Amino acid sequence: MMTFLRSVWAEGITPLWRRPPAVQVAALCYRLRKDTVECLLITSTEGRWILPKGWPEDGLAGHQAALKEAWEEAGVREGLADATAIGSFRSQKKLGNGVVVRCRTEVYPVRVLDLAKNYPEVKRRDRRWVVLQDAVQMATETGLKEILASFAP
Repeated sequence: MMTFLRSVWAEGITPLWRRPPAVQVAALCYRLRKDTVECLLITSTEGRWILPKGWPEDGLAGHQAALKEAWEEAGVREGLADATAIGSFRSQKKLGNGVVVRCRTEVYPVRVLDLAKNYPEVKRRDRRWVVLQDAVQMATETGLKEILASFAP
């Protein structure tokens, strides 16, 4: 029995953990208010405060996919996305079938010019403008906290 379990571990489970993490893209949506930078956070399906994020899409550069996520999840109707990621952080994504996938999320700044009241995920998510210091406290992923804490548009 132990030989069988070692075989399952060696051939089935270990390769899954050796795979590189899946890549996601996120939009750090921000606006400037007087002398303050505000960040737009949204709720995840579990109620945590996060950035709009999702999977890369064929035919779209990373910043373009991040801007698309900002529209779908946060209602960013118009924004200027920086083509260069300002950093990345590690997280886990629970898929619909219950499988948990390790992810590396690349973060692209998006200066928000206009927000829509109605957008694809308006009924699934809350959104809130907060000053960066509050965003750092609200975020749960350590790497995301670090990116928010060092962000200076």
